[in-house]
Amino acid sequence: MASADLELCYLTASESIARFKARTLSPVEVLDAQIARTQAINPRVNAITYDFFDRAREQAKKAEAKYGRTDGRLRALEGVTVAIKDFHPVKGEITTFGSKIFEDFRPDYTAATVDRLLRAGAIMHMRTTSPEFAYSGATHSPLWGITPNPWNLEYTSGGSSGGAGAAVSGGMTTLADGTDGGGSIRIPASACGIFGYKPPFGRNPLDRDHPLETILHYGPMVRSVADAALMQNVMSGPHPDDICTLPNKVRLPATYDDIRGWKVAFSMDLGYFQIDPEVQENTRRAAETLRELGCEVEEVDVGWNFGVLDCWMTWWEGLFAAVAGDLLPRWRYEMDPFVVRLLEAGLGHSAARLYQCQVFRGWMWQQLQPILKSHNILICPTLAVPAVKADHDDADPDFEINGVRLPAYVGWICTNPFNLLSQCPAMSVPTGFSSYGVPTGMQIVGRPYDDLSVFRAAAAFEGATRPWQDRRPAI
Repeated sequence: MASADLELCYLTASESIARFKARTLSPVEVLDAQIARTQAINPRVNAITYDFFDRAREQAKKAEAKYGRTDGRLRALEGVTVAIKDFHPVKGEITTFGSKIFEDFRPDYTAATVDRLLRAGAIMHMRTTSPEFAYSGATHSPLWGITPNPWNLEYTSGGSSGGAGAAVSGGMTTLADGTDGGGSIRIPASACGIFGYKPPFGRNPLDRDHPLETILHYGPMVRSVADAALMQNVMSGPHPDDICTLPNKVRLPATYDDIRGWKVAFSMDLGYFQIDPEVQENTRRAAETLRELGCEVEEVDVGWNFGVLDCWMTWWEGLFAAVAGDLLPRWRYEMDPFVVRLLEAGLGHSAARLYQCQVFRGWMWQQLQPILKSHNILICPTLAVPAVKADHDDADPDFEINGVRLPAYVGWICTNPFNLLSQCPAMSVPTGFSSYGVPTGMQIVGRPYDDLSVFRAAAAFEGATRPWQDRRPAI
Protein backbone atom coordinates (compact mmCIF):
# COMPACT_ATOMS: atom_id res chain seq x y z
CA MET A 1 0.00 0.00 0.00
CA ALA A 2 1.41 3.39 -0.97
CA SER A 3 2.43 5.54 1.97
CA ALA A 4 0.09 8.35 0.85
CA ASP A 5 -2.88 5.99 0.84
CA LEU A 6 -1.86 4.60 4.23
CA GLU A 7 -1.81 8.11 5.68
CA LEU A 8 -5.38 8.62 4.45
CA CYS A 9 -6.32 5.58 6.53
CA TYR A 10 -4.94 7.29 9.63
CA LEU A 11 -6.43 10.75 9.21
CA THR A 12 -8.60 11.73 12.15
CA ALA A 13 -12.22 12.65 11.53
CA SER A 14 -11.43 16.26 12.39
CA GLU A 15 -8.62 16.35 9.81
CA SER A 16 -10.73 14.60 7.19
CA ILE A 17 -13.71 16.92 7.58
CA ALA A 18 -11.49 19.99 7.29
CA ARG A 19 -10.04 18.66 4.04
CA PHE A 20 -13.46 17.61 2.74
CA LYS A 21 -14.70 21.17 3.32
CA ALA A 22 -11.62 22.60 1.60
CA ARG A 23 -12.26 20.18 -1.30
CA THR A 24 -8.68 18.89 -1.16
CA LEU A 25 -9.88 15.40 -0.28
CA SER A 26 -12.95 13.31 -1.01
CA PRO A 27 -14.76 10.90 1.32
CA VAL A 28 -14.48 8.40 -1.54
CA GLU A 29 -10.68 8.58 -1.45
CA VAL A 30 -10.56 7.90 2.29
CA LEU A 31 -13.07 5.05 2.05
CA ASP A 32 -11.22 3.42 -0.85
CA ALA A 33 -7.93 3.61 1.04
CA GLN A 34 -9.53 2.04 4.11
CA ILE A 35 -11.15 -0.70 2.04
CA ALA A 36 -7.76 -1.56 0.54
CA ARG A 37 -6.21 -1.52 4.01
CA THR A 38 -8.96 -3.78 5.33
CA GLN A 39 -8.56 -6.26 2.50
CA ALA A 40 -4.81 -6.34 3.14
CA ILE A 41 -4.81 -6.86 6.91
CA ASN A 42 -8.18 -8.22 8.01
CA PRO A 43 -7.31 -11.82 7.06
CA ARG A 44 -4.75 -11.57 9.87
CA VAL A 45 -6.55 -9.40 12.43
CA ASN A 46 -10.09 -10.77 11.88
CA ALA A 47 -11.66 -7.55 13.12
CA ILE A 48 -14.87 -7.43 11.08
CA THR A 49 -17.94 -9.63 10.79
CA TYR A 50 -19.69 -7.95 7.83
CA ASP A 51 -18.74 -5.21 5.41
CA PHE A 52 -20.93 -2.87 3.37
CA PHE A 53 -18.32 -1.56 0.97
CA ASP A 54 -20.48 -1.16 -2.15
CA ARG A 55 -23.22 0.66 -0.27
CA ALA A 56 -20.63 2.73 1.59
CA ARG A 57 -19.09 3.87 -1.74
CA GLU A 58 -22.46 5.16 -2.89
CA GLN A 59 -22.88 7.01 0.41
CA ALA A 60 -19.37 8.45 0.11
CA LYS A 61 -20.15 9.72 -3.41
CA LYS A 62 -23.25 11.47 -2.08
CA ALA A 63 -21.19 12.99 0.74
CA GLU A 64 -18.61 14.18 -1.80
CA ALA A 65 -21.38 15.92 -3.72
CA LYS A 66 -22.64 17.61 -0.56
CA TYR A 67 -19.18 19.00 0.17
CA GLY A 68 -19.13 20.34 -3.39
CA ARG A 69 -22.23 22.45 -2.80
CA THR A 70 -22.39 25.78 -0.99
CA ASP A 71 -25.78 25.53 0.73
CA GLY A 72 -24.20 24.74 4.11
CA ARG A 73 -26.27 21.60 4.69
CA LEU A 74 -23.48 19.46 6.09
CA ARG A 75 -24.05 17.13 9.00
CA ALA A 76 -21.54 16.77 11.84
CA LEU A 77 -19.97 13.52 10.54
CA GLU A 78 -20.71 13.87 6.83
CA GLY A 79 -18.81 11.23 4.87
CA VAL A 80 -16.73 9.94 7.82
CA THR A 81 -16.41 6.16 8.14
CA VAL A 82 -17.56 4.45 11.33
CA ALA A 83 -17.26 0.80 12.31
CA ILE A 84 -20.24 -0.41 14.36
CA LYS A 85 -19.78 -3.18 16.90
CA ASP A 86 -21.61 -6.41 16.09
CA PHE A 87 -23.28 -6.21 19.48
CA HIS A 88 -25.24 -3.06 18.72
CA PRO A 89 -28.62 -3.50 17.03
CA VAL A 90 -28.87 -2.07 13.51
CA LYS A 91 -32.32 -2.38 11.99
CA GLY A 92 -32.44 -4.93 9.19
CA GLU A 93 -28.73 -5.81 9.41
CA ILE A 94 -27.49 -9.12 10.81
CA THR A 95 -26.43 -8.52 14.41
CA THR A 96 -24.90 -11.65 15.92
CA PHE A 97 -23.75 -10.53 19.39
CA GLY A 98 -20.78 -12.79 18.66
CA SER A 99 -22.97 -15.87 19.10
CA LYS A 100 -24.04 -18.76 16.89
CA ILE A 101 -27.48 -18.33 18.43
CA PHE A 102 -27.96 -15.06 16.55
CA GLU A 103 -25.91 -15.65 13.41
CA ASP A 104 -28.95 -14.87 11.20
CA PHE A 105 -30.71 -12.40 13.51
CA ARG A 106 -31.89 -9.07 12.09
CA PRO A 107 -33.19 -6.64 14.75
CA ASP A 108 -36.20 -4.42 14.09
CA TYR A 109 -34.61 -1.29 15.53
CA THR A 110 -31.28 0.55 15.69
CA ALA A 111 -29.56 1.37 18.97
CA ALA A 112 -30.02 5.06 19.75
CA THR A 113 -26.35 6.06 19.65
CA VAL A 114 -25.78 4.17 16.39
CA ASP A 115 -28.84 5.82 14.87
CA ARG A 116 -27.48 9.22 15.86
CA LEU A 117 -24.09 8.53 14.28
CA LEU A 118 -25.69 7.45 11.01
CA ARG A 119 -28.14 10.38 11.00
CA ALA A 120 -25.13 12.69 11.51
CA GLY A 121 -23.73 11.50 8.17
CA ALA A 122 -21.28 8.81 9.32
CA ILE A 123 -20.90 5.92 6.87
CA MET A 124 -21.15 2.43 8.38
CA HIS A 125 -18.80 0.40 6.19
CA MET A 126 -18.23 -2.53 8.56
CA ARG A 127 -19.34 -4.33 11.72
CA THR A 128 -16.66 -5.28 14.27
CA THR A 129 -16.09 -8.46 16.24
CA SER A 130 -17.00 -9.11 19.86
CA PRO A 131 -16.72 -12.15 22.12
CA GLU A 132 -20.00 -13.97 22.63
CA PHE A 133 -22.45 -11.55 24.30
CA ALA A 134 -19.51 -9.18 24.91
CA TYR A 135 -18.51 -11.16 27.99
CA SER A 136 -14.70 -11.07 27.81
CA GLY A 137 -11.73 -8.71 27.85
CA ALA A 138 -10.23 -10.76 25.00
CA THR A 139 -12.08 -10.98 21.70
CA HIS A 140 -12.64 -14.56 20.56
CA SER A 141 -15.87 -16.45 19.98
CA PRO A 142 -17.14 -19.79 18.66
CA LEU A 143 -18.79 -17.92 15.78
CA TRP A 144 -16.05 -15.54 14.64
CA GLY A 145 -12.80 -16.90 16.04
CA ILE A 146 -9.90 -14.83 17.43
CA THR A 147 -9.25 -11.12 16.87
CA PRO A 148 -5.55 -10.49 17.58
CA ASN A 149 -3.76 -7.20 18.15
CA PRO A 150 -2.46 -5.35 15.04
CA TRP A 151 0.66 -4.35 16.99
CA ASN A 152 1.54 -7.98 17.83
CA LEU A 153 -0.62 -10.81 16.52
CA GLU A 154 0.28 -13.09 19.43
CA TYR A 155 -1.70 -10.86 21.81
CA THR A 156 -5.34 -9.89 22.08
CA SER A 157 -6.80 -6.67 20.75
CA GLY A 158 -8.78 -6.54 23.99
CA GLY A 159 -12.50 -6.89 24.46
CA SER A 160 -15.25 -6.86 24.27
CA SER A 161 -14.95 -4.14 21.61
CA GLY A 162 -11.78 -5.78 20.34
CA GLY A 163 -12.69 -5.65 16.68
CA ALA A 164 -13.28 -1.92 17.04
CA GLY A 165 -9.89 -1.41 18.66
CA ALA A 166 -8.13 -3.42 15.97
CA ALA A 167 -9.99 -1.62 13.17
CA VAL A 168 -9.14 1.86 14.47
CA SER A 169 -5.49 1.11 15.26
CA GLY A 170 -5.13 -0.86 12.02
CA GLY A 171 -6.35 2.04 9.86
CA MET A 172 -9.46 0.20 8.68
CA THR A 173 -11.84 2.93 9.85
CA THR A 174 -11.78 6.53 11.02
CA LEU A 175 -14.22 6.07 13.91
CA ALA A 176 -15.64 3.11 15.84
CA ASP A 177 -18.18 2.68 18.58
CA GLY A 178 -18.05 0.37 21.57
CA THR A 179 -19.95 -0.68 24.67
CA ASP A 180 -18.41 -0.74 28.12
CA GLY A 181 -19.90 -2.84 30.94
CA GLY A 182 -16.62 -3.63 32.68
CA GLY A 183 -14.09 -1.92 30.47
CA SER A 184 -15.06 -3.09 27.00
CA ILE A 185 -14.21 0.29 25.44
CA ARG A 186 -11.17 1.09 27.57
CA ILE A 187 -9.58 -2.40 27.49
CA PRO A 188 -9.15 -2.53 23.69
CA ALA A 189 -8.33 1.19 23.62
CA SER A 190 -5.38 0.50 25.92
CA ALA A 191 -4.25 -2.69 24.19
CA CYS A 192 -4.49 -1.07 20.73
CA GLY A 193 -3.03 2.32 21.66
CA ILE A 194 -6.09 4.48 20.93
CA PHE A 195 -8.49 6.68 22.91
CA GLY A 196 -11.62 5.12 24.40
CA TYR A 197 -14.22 6.99 26.44
CA LYS A 198 -16.71 5.61 28.95
CA PRO A 199 -19.19 8.42 29.50
CA PRO A 200 -20.98 8.80 32.84
CA PHE A 201 -24.20 6.87 33.29
CA GLY A 202 -27.10 8.60 31.55
CA ARG A 203 -24.96 10.75 29.26
CA ASN A 204 -25.44 8.48 26.23
CA PRO A 205 -28.65 6.48 25.70
CA LEU A 206 -28.64 2.70 26.08
CA ASP A 207 -30.30 0.22 23.74
CA ARG A 208 -33.72 -1.25 24.48
CA ASP A 209 -32.24 -4.61 25.56
CA HIS A 210 -30.52 -3.19 28.68
CA PRO A 211 -32.97 -0.70 30.22
CA LEU A 212 -31.83 1.15 33.38
CA GLU A 213 -28.54 -0.78 33.42
CA THR A 214 -26.15 1.43 35.36
CA ILE A 215 -22.87 -0.36 34.52
CA LEU A 216 -23.29 -0.34 30.72
CA HIS A 217 -22.20 2.55 28.47
CA TYR A 218 -22.00 3.26 24.72
CA GLY A 219 -19.05 5.40 23.71
CA PRO A 220 -16.39 6.36 21.13
CA MET A 221 -13.14 4.61 20.15
CA VAL A 222 -10.84 6.89 18.15
CA ARG A 223 -7.31 8.09 17.42
CA SER A 224 -7.66 11.58 18.89
CA VAL A 225 -9.36 13.36 21.76
CA ALA A 226 -10.98 15.79 19.32
CA ASP A 227 -12.60 12.85 17.51
CA ALA A 228 -13.87 11.49 20.82
CA ALA A 229 -15.52 14.86 21.45
CA LEU A 230 -16.92 14.92 17.92
CA MET A 231 -18.54 11.51 18.43
CA GLN A 232 -19.73 12.28 21.95
CA ASN A 233 -21.46 15.44 20.80
CA VAL A 234 -23.44 13.31 18.34
CA MET A 235 -24.10 10.28 20.57
CA SER A 236 -25.05 12.02 23.82
CA GLY A 237 -28.20 13.69 25.07
CA PRO A 238 -31.71 12.72 26.17
CA HIS A 239 -33.51 10.08 24.15
CA PRO A 240 -37.10 8.78 24.42
CA ASP A 241 -35.95 5.14 24.37
CA ASP A 242 -33.92 5.56 27.59
CA ILE A 243 -35.59 6.99 30.68
CA CYS A 244 -32.18 7.34 32.35
CA THR A 245 -30.67 9.73 29.82
CA LEU A 246 -29.86 13.06 31.38
CA PRO A 247 -32.00 16.04 30.35
CA ASN A 248 -29.04 18.37 29.92
CA LYS A 249 -26.61 17.77 27.06
CA VAL A 250 -22.92 18.58 27.52
CA ARG A 251 -21.22 20.05 24.45
CA LEU A 252 -17.54 19.18 24.28
CA PRO A 253 -15.23 21.66 22.52
CA ALA A 254 -12.59 20.66 19.98
CA THR A 255 -9.82 22.46 21.93
CA TYR A 256 -9.20 23.06 25.64
CA ASP A 257 -7.28 25.28 28.03
CA ASP A 258 -4.16 23.87 29.68
CA ILE A 259 -4.25 22.09 33.03
CA ARG A 260 -1.49 23.99 34.79
CA GLY A 261 -2.15 24.12 38.54
CA TRP A 262 -4.42 21.06 38.57
CA LYS A 263 -4.19 18.55 41.40
CA VAL A 264 -3.98 14.98 40.08
CA ALA A 265 -4.50 11.90 42.26
CA PHE A 266 -2.41 8.91 41.16
CA SER A 267 -3.03 5.31 42.17
CA MET A 268 -0.96 2.54 40.61
CA ASP A 269 -3.02 -0.37 41.94
CA LEU A 270 -6.37 1.02 43.23
CA GLY A 271 -5.57 -0.87 46.43
CA TYR A 272 -5.49 -4.46 45.18
CA PHE A 273 -4.20 -4.96 41.61
CA GLN A 274 -0.85 -6.49 40.70
CA ILE A 275 0.64 -4.29 37.97
CA ASP A 276 3.16 -5.51 35.38
CA PRO A 277 6.54 -3.68 35.64
CA GLU A 278 6.34 -2.31 32.10
CA VAL A 279 2.88 -0.91 32.73
CA GLN A 280 4.16 0.64 35.94
CA GLU A 281 7.07 2.26 34.11
CA ASN A 282 4.85 3.75 31.38
CA THR A 283 2.26 4.94 33.90
CA ARG A 284 4.88 6.69 36.03
CA ARG A 285 6.25 8.33 32.90
CA ALA A 286 2.72 9.51 32.09
CA ALA A 287 2.39 10.94 35.60
CA GLU A 288 5.66 12.78 35.08
CA THR A 289 4.30 14.22 31.84
CA LEU A 290 1.39 15.67 33.80
CA ARG A 291 3.86 17.20 36.24
CA GLU A 292 5.70 18.78 33.30
CA LEU A 293 2.35 20.23 32.20
CA GLY A 294 2.17 22.05 35.53
CA CYS A 295 0.09 19.62 37.56
CA GLU A 296 0.65 18.61 41.16
CA VAL A 297 0.56 14.80 41.04
CA GLU A 298 0.00 13.06 44.37
CA GLU A 299 0.02 9.31 44.95
CA VAL A 300 -3.06 8.27 46.91
CA ASP A 301 -4.41 5.16 48.57
CA VAL A 302 -7.89 4.51 47.20
CA GLY A 303 -8.38 1.81 49.83
CA TRP A 304 -10.32 -0.65 47.68
CA ASN A 305 -9.86 -4.42 47.87
CA PHE A 306 -10.88 -7.63 46.08
CA GLY A 307 -14.42 -7.05 47.25
CA VAL A 308 -14.64 -4.73 44.22
CA LEU A 309 -13.97 -7.69 41.95
CA ASP A 310 -16.55 -9.82 43.75
CA CYS A 311 -19.13 -7.03 43.53
CA TRP A 312 -18.62 -6.47 39.81
CA MET A 313 -18.63 -10.21 39.07
CA THR A 314 -21.88 -10.70 40.99
CA TRP A 315 -23.58 -7.79 39.23
CA TRP A 316 -22.25 -8.83 35.82
CA GLU A 317 -23.34 -12.44 36.24
CA GLY A 318 -26.80 -11.34 37.34
CA LEU A 319 -27.18 -8.97 34.39
CA PHE A 320 -25.90 -11.62 32.00
CA ALA A 321 -28.26 -14.28 33.33
CA ALA A 322 -31.23 -11.91 33.14
CA VAL A 323 -30.75 -11.21 29.42
CA ALA A 324 -29.46 -14.61 28.23
CA GLY A 325 -30.04 -17.24 30.91
CA ASP A 326 -33.13 -18.59 29.15
CA LEU A 327 -30.95 -19.65 26.21
CA LEU A 328 -29.11 -22.33 28.17
CA PRO A 329 -31.49 -25.30 27.71
CA ARG A 330 -31.29 -25.12 23.92
CA TRP A 331 -27.83 -23.68 23.30
CA ARG A 332 -25.62 -24.76 26.22
CA TYR A 333 -23.39 -27.01 24.10
CA GLU A 334 -22.93 -24.51 21.28
CA MET A 335 -21.93 -21.58 23.47
CA ASP A 336 -18.52 -20.59 24.79
CA PRO A 337 -18.12 -22.80 27.91
CA PHE A 338 -17.11 -19.79 29.99
CA VAL A 339 -20.31 -18.01 28.98
CA VAL A 340 -22.23 -21.02 30.26
CA ARG A 341 -20.40 -20.75 33.59
CA LEU A 342 -21.24 -17.08 33.91
CA LEU A 343 -24.91 -17.66 33.13
CA GLU A 344 -25.19 -20.52 35.61
CA ALA A 345 -23.57 -18.41 38.32
CA GLY A 346 -25.90 -15.50 37.61
CA LEU A 347 -29.00 -17.66 37.78
CA GLY A 348 -27.98 -18.61 41.31
CA HIS A 349 -27.80 -15.06 42.72
CA SER A 350 -30.57 -13.80 44.97
CA ALA A 351 -32.15 -10.38 44.86
CA ALA A 352 -30.68 -9.72 48.31
CA ARG A 353 -27.18 -10.53 47.04
CA LEU A 354 -27.60 -8.08 44.18
CA TYR A 355 -28.76 -5.36 46.55
CA GLN A 356 -25.68 -6.03 48.69
CA CYS A 357 -23.73 -5.01 45.60
CA GLN A 358 -25.47 -1.65 45.71
CA VAL A 359 -24.44 -1.23 49.34
CA PHE A 360 -20.86 -2.10 48.41
CA ARG A 361 -20.91 0.40 45.56
CA GLY A 362 -21.85 3.01 48.14
CA TRP A 363 -18.83 2.02 50.22
CA MET A 364 -16.58 2.31 47.16
CA TRP A 365 -17.79 5.86 46.60
CA GLN A 366 -17.13 6.81 50.21
CA GLN A 367 -13.50 5.74 49.67
CA LEU A 368 -13.09 7.61 46.39
CA GLN A 369 -15.18 10.71 47.07
CA PRO A 370 -12.67 12.50 49.36
CA ILE A 371 -9.92 11.94 46.79
CA LEU A 372 -11.92 13.41 43.92
CA LYS A 373 -13.10 16.26 46.14
CA SER A 374 -9.52 17.39 46.68
CA HIS A 375 -8.20 16.57 43.18
CA ASN A 376 -9.35 17.47 39.68
CA ILE A 377 -8.89 13.93 38.31
CA LEU A 378 -7.62 10.48 39.24
CA ILE A 379 -5.17 8.58 37.03
CA CYS A 380 -4.38 4.85 37.12
CA PRO A 381 -3.44 2.09 34.66
CA THR A 382 -6.13 0.82 32.30
CA LEU A 383 -4.79 -2.72 32.31
CA ALA A 384 -2.48 -4.50 34.73
CA VAL A 385 -0.58 -5.99 31.77
CA PRO A 386 -0.18 -4.57 28.26
CA ALA A 387 -2.39 -7.40 26.97
CA VAL A 388 -2.97 -11.11 27.42
CA LYS A 389 -2.42 -13.66 24.65
CA ALA A 390 -4.86 -13.66 21.73
CA ASP A 391 -6.27 -17.05 22.73
CA HIS A 392 -6.45 -16.14 26.43
CA ASP A 393 -8.34 -18.68 28.53
CA ASP A 394 -10.62 -16.86 30.97
CA ALA A 395 -10.75 -20.04 33.08
CA ASP A 396 -6.96 -20.50 33.29
CA PRO A 397 -6.24 -21.57 36.91
CA ASP A 398 -2.54 -20.72 36.58
CA PHE A 399 -2.81 -17.10 35.41
CA GLU A 400 -0.27 -14.90 37.21
CA ILE A 401 1.02 -11.34 37.34
CA ASN A 402 4.29 -10.67 39.19
CA GLY A 403 4.24 -14.29 40.37
CA VAL A 404 0.87 -13.82 42.07
CA ARG A 405 -1.98 -16.09 40.98
CA LEU A 406 -5.04 -14.08 39.97
CA PRO A 407 -8.43 -14.64 38.33
CA ALA A 408 -7.72 -15.01 34.61
CA TYR A 409 -11.08 -13.48 33.72
CA VAL A 410 -10.71 -9.97 35.14
CA GLY A 411 -7.62 -10.05 37.34
CA TRP A 412 -5.71 -8.09 34.67
CA ILE A 413 -8.40 -5.45 34.03
CA CYS A 414 -8.36 -2.21 36.08
CA THR A 415 -11.49 -0.75 34.49
CA ASN A 416 -14.54 -2.36 36.11
CA PRO A 417 -14.41 -0.34 39.38
CA PHE A 418 -15.51 2.66 37.33
CA ASN A 419 -18.47 0.76 35.93
CA LEU A 420 -19.64 0.17 39.48
CA LEU A 421 -19.14 3.92 40.06
CA SER A 422 -20.70 4.55 36.69
CA GLN A 423 -21.40 8.25 37.20
CA CYS A 424 -17.65 8.90 36.96
CA PRO A 425 -16.46 9.45 33.38
CA ALA A 426 -13.27 7.65 32.38
CA MET A 427 -11.06 7.78 29.31
CA SER A 428 -8.19 5.47 28.40
CA VAL A 429 -5.27 7.30 26.78
CA PRO A 430 -2.11 5.77 25.26
CA THR A 431 1.01 5.88 27.43
CA GLY A 432 3.60 4.03 25.33
CA PHE A 433 4.59 0.53 24.35
CA SER A 434 5.72 -2.67 25.99
CA SER A 435 8.94 -4.46 25.04
CA TYR A 436 6.89 -6.75 22.77
CA GLY A 437 5.25 -3.89 20.90
CA VAL A 438 1.80 -3.92 22.51
CA PRO A 439 0.65 -0.46 23.66
CA THR A 440 -0.20 0.46 27.25
CA GLY A 441 -2.85 2.84 28.54
CA MET A 442 -3.82 5.04 31.47
CA GLN A 443 -7.28 5.89 32.71
CA ILE A 444 -8.23 9.50 33.40
CA VAL A 445 -11.18 9.40 35.81
CA GLY A 446 -13.30 12.44 36.60
CA ARG A 447 -15.72 13.55 39.24
CA PRO A 448 -19.33 12.47 38.64
CA TYR A 449 -20.60 13.88 35.35
CA ASP A 450 -17.49 16.02 34.85
CA ASP A 451 -16.86 15.03 31.21
CA LEU A 452 -15.16 18.34 30.50
CA SER A 453 -12.32 17.81 32.97
CA VAL A 454 -11.57 14.35 31.61
CA PHE A 455 -11.45 15.65 28.04
CA ARG A 456 -9.37 18.67 29.06
CA ALA A 457 -6.78 16.49 30.80
CA ALA A 458 -6.75 13.97 27.94
CA ALA A 459 -6.26 16.72 25.37
CA ALA A 460 -3.35 18.20 27.34
CA PHE A 461 -1.73 14.77 27.71
CA GLU A 462 -2.28 13.98 24.02
CA GLY A 463 -0.68 17.29 23.03
CA ALA A 464 2.39 16.49 25.09
CA THR A 465 2.80 12.90 23.91
CA ARG A 466 1.36 12.90 20.34
CA PRO A 467 0.85 9.11 20.30
CA TRP A 468 -0.17 8.85 16.62
CA GLN A 469 2.41 11.24 15.27
CA ASP A 470 4.78 8.81 13.57
CA ARG A 471 4.17 5.22 14.70
CA ARG A 472 1.85 2.70 13.04
CA PRO A 473 1.34 -1.07 13.42
CA ALA A 474 3.81 -2.86 11.17
CA ILE A 475 1.21 -5.33 9.92
